[in-house]
Amino acid sequence: MIGGGSQPQPGEISLAHRGVLFLDEIAEFPRSVLEALRQPLEDGVVTISRAAGRVSYPAQFILAAAANPCPCGFLHHPKKSCKCSPRDILRYKRRLSGPLMDRIDFHVNVPAVEVDKLSADNKAKALLETSETLRKRVISAREQQSRRFNQLTIHTNAEMRNREIRRFCSLSSACEQLLKRAVDQFQLSARAYFRLIKISRTIADLAGVEQINEAHVAEALQYRIKG
Repeated sequence: MIGGGSQPQPGEISLAHRGVLFLDEIAEFPRSVLEALRQPLEDGVVTISRAAGRVSYPAQFILAAAANPCPCGFLHHPKKSCKCSPRDILRYKRRLSGPLMDRIDFHVNVPAVEVDKLSADNKAKALLETSETLRKRVISAREQQSRRFNQLTIHTNAEMRNREIRRFCSLSSACEQLLKRAVDQFQLSARAYFRLIKISRTIADLAGVEQINEAHVAEALQYRIKG
């Protein structure tokens, strides 16, 4: 995953540079592998040290991960009973450390879908955005970011450091108060605070507006905060 060998070679995270790395059943990966992802997720670079020397590889990737809510997969299922004990569930969740979860920007629960709902009728489909519409919104947001950072060495909102956040993510007093209340109530880290601002910036870009407002911050909070 990280890379290595007597003659250090790039691993999967470097091969996914500027792309997507998808880890299915992430909670089943060895803890050592998951913890090794923390620094590349933060810095976009992985460094491998060996007796023969030290080498760094680029690792700016989008991590997409999926996991069951418990070992058997049926926790909170509407029709099937979970067979796991509270201790089993707690042990399973602890496989993903707090610092690693803090580096994952979007946490989305996907409920079980009944078979008869898999084939939605045309009326329901008409209420949803098509893939083509979503694609156009994403392209527009990426173009907006390209213009925003055209004089810098970064390309996306995710790459912003504190200096760029202060420059490109101006917040109203109402937005700042909302963020401060969230930090206090949910005991969020400084890392989570700045990531929330970057997520809010991206949500505003997808909406096609320049100014971040309270709705964008509130939506970003919904993706970050989990019980």
